[in-house]
Amino acid sequence: MDIRLLEMLVCPICKGPLEHQRSGDGSGDRELICHADRLAFPVRDGIPVMLESEARVLDAPQ
Repeated sequence: MDIRLLEMLVCPICKGPLEHQRSGDGSGDRELICHADRLAFPVRDGIPVMLESEARVLDAPQ
């Protein structure tokens, strides 16, 4: 994914910063993580899917 694109993207819900990382399920897929909303937005074929309905809810920290 293009670094310049990552710098421009923000969470569609809170407008906060996103972190780019591999998903935690071992599939190797990439996600954009919003720590404030505890959501992971998928990146499919190099394209971020910034829809709340497509986001995965992250587990609460323990």
